[in-house]
Amino acid sequence: MTPYRLHASLGYNLSLAARLQERRLDDGLKTLGLTRTTWCVLLAAGNEGLSQPSDIARFIGIDRTATSRALRHLETEGLLTRENGDADKRTTRVSLTALGHKRIAEGTPLAEANNRAMKAKLSSDDQRALFQLLGKLTAGEDTQFSRF
Repeated sequence: MTPYRLHASLGYNLSLAARLQERRLDDGLKTLGLTRTTWCVLLAAGNEGLSQPSDIARFIGIDRTATSRALRHLETEGLLTRENGDADKRTTRVSLTALGHKRIAEGTPLAEANNRAMKAKLSSDDQRALFQLLGKLTAGEDTQFSRF
């Protein structure tokens, strides 16, 4: 039997690439008091206009518990507000504060620089191919995870 070689594993190499870009992004976001999860929640609410926690969770690919934790943290930090729905008190509407919008403006250059660092290692054709291949790997899968 041929031994399993970790460094020859597709999954290991995908995870390694993800960890490298995550670490670079985390280092930048930390200066703003954000994590990748809270950053993604801000983007979902601010740039995508999502106001329901369940929609935010689905968009990011995390579970409702992680979303609730992130929302609670962002509310405590004054970056967003949560209000009960008018018709149904069980629903919650999320909206960014001025400070939340400011954090997006401050964080966007960090995220863009991180993206550029990854893209710089690939040609345009390689980038397109990678997106297509990642799409194949994730097609039909449940992309809601408990953590990032």
